[in-house]
Amino acid sequence: MATNSPRRYTLLDKLIQNADQALRTLVPGAAQEYRASPADQRDHHDLSEAEAKHAAGLMRINHTGEVCAQALYQGQALTAKLPEVREAMEEAAREEVDHLVWCENRVKELGSHTSLLNPLFYGMSFAIGAAAGKVSDKVSLGFVAATEDQVCKHLAQHMSSLPVQDEKSKAILLQMLEDEARHATTALDAGGYKFPLPVKLAMTAVSKVMTKSVYKI
Repeated sequence: MATNSPRRYTLLDKLIQNADQALRTLVPGAAQEYRASPADQRDHHDLSEAEAKHAAGLMRINHTGEVCAQALYQGQALTAKLPEVREAMEEAAREEVDHLVWCENRVKELGSHTSLLNPLFYGMSFAIGAAAGKVSDKVSLGFVAATEDQVCKHLAQHMSSLPVQDEKSKAILLQMLEDEARHATTALDAGGYKFPLPVKLAMTAVSKVMTKSVYKI
């Protein structure tokens, strides 16, 4: 009797899947959210031209951060050794799609565009994720936790920097902050390696390069 068993994907299958995910991430409007945006429940308030430009810059940074998250998780899933770790990476990537779409839509509502540098940062993040997964699942999960910790700090800073009346952007960042903190905790609970302070400081320095460049471009 024939039995149904899970399909085993070849490396080529995985590369095709990752190429498809890259296009969905980088092509504007291609990704579809699973949850409605928290901004939908908040009232619209007019912003001055300067306020809208600043808010758009911050949301553009957060959108690029989600582009990097997609690439990071996809790279890790490609090289993860344990099936449960691979599944965890893929599930986290699906949840991050919501953030990606919410930020993209908000940037457009503010009259601006997503970063032209996104393909560059996607490629870099995918390579880092794949390398981390190749080393070990413990390092891969630890990198997720450390990255999400950096993201949470950025989100908190952006929430305090946004115009007071920009309730829509703040609602998005608040939900993102909750989700990202959970991802970090989940990664550590799954056995992720706790990165030492010097490594985290180096990651902070790299993230500053991204935020400064993406804010305007």
